[in-house]
Amino acid sequence: MNTPLHTLAVVVLLAALPAPARQQPSPAKTIPDSINYMWKMVESDFTSLAEAMPEDKWNFKPTQGAFIDVRTFGEQVKHVACANEAWAKKLRGEKSPERCDTGGSSPAKTKSEILAYLYESFGMMDGEIAKSKLDNLMAPMKGPYAGDNRLEVLNSALWHISDHYGQLVEYVRMNGIVPPASR
Repeated sequence: MNTPLHTLAVVVLLAALPAPARQQPSPAKTIPDSINYMWKMVESDFTSLAEAMPEDKWNFKPTQGAFIDVRTFGEQVKHVACANEAWAKKLRGEKSPERCDTGGSSPAKTKSEILAYLYESFGMMDGEIAKSKLDNLMAPMKGPYAGDNRLEVLNSALWHISDHYGQLVEYVRMNGIVPPASR
């Protein structure tokens, strides 16, 4: 019969304890933080997908259906690395590599060489994302590759890698590999 009294005592004691300090809301994200949030997710998914494809399959390209004159898996990854480099250099005001449609001028050929180029290109873009500020997002950008201002260039780069990620998901699945992001 003392159960209701015990319950009441516990409630009174808990009510007397100080309330925990309220957590402060997270500070507002900066422009680079906001862009980097999506970029890092796509970067992680793309690099883990590239790493998941065995080296002996890097020359794979689909041949059935509407796949005509498509790049091999390795050529696709090298194309993305070249495009990342091109957009990063555009953001810096530097001369972009030529012919990214065919992999650009990088001599990388093997899986490890192309992956090194890919990681380097992501580092270049990471550095440019970090330099993005509210007052420079609309700064005019000249040069090849999509984007007439900094924000358009960053969005174009993000769209581009996402597009190729979707294509390469098909390549790995055709080879019996579940993409790491889907595991």
